[in-house]
Amino acid sequence: MKTNVIITAGGTSSRFGNKNKLLEKINGKEVIKYTVDAFRYANVDEIIICANLSIMDELKELFKDYEKIKIVEGGQTRQASVYNGLKADTCDYVVIHDGARPIITTELINICIEMVKEVKAISVMTKTIDTIKEVEHGKIVRTIDRSKLYNTQTPQAFAYDLILKAHQKFEGKNFTDDAGMVEELGHDVYIIDGSYKNIKITTQNDIDLAKIYLS
Repeated sequence: MKTNVIITAGGTSSRFGNKNKLLEKINGKEVIKYTVDAFRYANVDEIIICANLSIMDELKELFKDYEKIKIVEGGQTRQASVYNGLKADTCDYVVIHDGARPIITTELINICIEMVKEVKAISVMTKTIDTIKEVEHGKIVRTIDRSKLYNTQTPQAFAYDLILKAHQKFEGKNFTDDAGMVEELGHDVYIIDGSYKNIKITTQNDIDLAKIYLS
């Protein structure tokens, strides 16, 4: 059974500043390198990075001494980037992860890999702890029961044929996560409890928080 990883790195970091957030250093090490290293020591066969063209050369230099790494061009959207990664190499199971989530652990990755073999589609999630309000025109219209609400994280993992079918069917759409595509197909997606530390780097403030978690 072959298990691949697709790491999304195709964004422009428009909310972060002048530098691509994946190349920002935390305690002397690039964000993307933390992410890749977590998968490097997991039970995976190949790591496919779907990269923005603007950082392609930097990534090739950064990972030149790594084995089982393939760097391919990302797409205009996250969905298109993942599809490029799926087409880059076939496998039995695939784990999909945001390059900007550097605090993921190898232990959780391996749990995902074992569980997906049983249920075919899973997503790492955390229970919503904030009170959620629905707002229209600047006014609260209702308070939503949070007892069944979860926040989506990555990794997400799927049987390769299943997620490929979803991307083929919904090509050109703009789904924000792969689990949503599989749900739209009518297939069950199961959850694994994640960590509130598994943040996605979006702004400079996130870098400050990640420094604490990764120190």
